Amino acid sequence: MGMCALHGHHHDHDHEHTKNEKATGQLRAEHEGIRLMIKILEKVSEDINNAKVDDLEKMVEFIKVFADKCHHAKEETLLFPALEEAGVPNEGGPIGVMLMEHDMGRSFVAGMSEALEKMKAGNKEAGKEFVENALGYGNLLTSHIEKENNILFHMAEMSFSKEKDEELFEGFEKVETERIGAGKHDEFHALLDRLAEEYLK
Repeated sequence: MGMCALHGHHHDHDHEHTKNEKATGQLRAEHEGIRLMIKILEKVSEDINNAKVDDLEKMVEFIKVFADKCHHAKEETLLFPALEEAGVPNEGGPIGVMLMEHDMGRSFVAGMSEALEKMKAGNKEAGKEFVENALGYGNLLTSHIEKENNILFHMAEMSFSKEKDEELFEGFEKVETERIGAGKHDEFHALLDRLAEEYLK
């Protein structure tokens, strides 16, 4: 289950005020993983020409698979539609903005991938290109995560019933198994720990 599912077990002595945050708790935990990877990317960007290409590939894979295929998929296929049902507008509203930012993020990630291929082919200029896209991604996602954590997830926690929250949480677990396969999540956390240890000392 990875650290994805460690949140939301509150002992609620006070039934009036149980916040429904099991599902968003999982997304918040994933945000922390993404934030840590952004820190690692920023660090590596300071001296890109001496970075290990193998590690750069793993960083890009983490973002593609963990951040996008797993995390953003949970938001796009389950959380956002549930918010719309609860009356949060998409077009011209916060959900539309989040979707647009996910797409912007994807184009930065594509840019990182392309730059990496060029770097592997020995192109000396490609490091700069990698850095521009990595930093662009970091800036975008940092403010994106703030907005989700502080605005969108609050809306979710206020509007969803306990049942809806549980249903979303189970849906998230399914996305994870279907999109990235069991065990992959733990691998990603181990990778994060190793890279953080190596680059953020």
